[in-house]
Amino acid sequence: MTTVAILPIFDADGEKTYRAIAGDKHSVGKTAGQALDALTTQLGETEFSALLVIQNFSPDPFFSAKQQKRLLELMSLWRSARDQGQGLTPKQQAELDTLVEAEL
Repeated sequence: MTTVAILPIFDADGEKTYRAIAGDKHSVGKTAGQALDALTTQLGETEFSALLVIQNFSPDPFFSAKQQKRLLELMSLWRSARDQGQGLTPKQQAELDTLVEAEL
């Protein structure tokens, strides 16, 4: 089964769209469903079955708004670096890994 992540993203005007990611493939849509549909087309899945886990991205006692903001910043840096064939600095990558573990 292919693992797909769907993340909310915001453009410079604050408009929210969604990015669906599976391995090296990704798509963007106005809704999470549109992003997923576009991604499954890229994956070439003829029959698509899924288990959906929907996460509330509101701050809570376990993962604060400050942590969420920093995670979004680091993910943006990571995507930019990836698109240029680079990686994060070791310090940034360690911080990103720590935040991902904390969120999970």
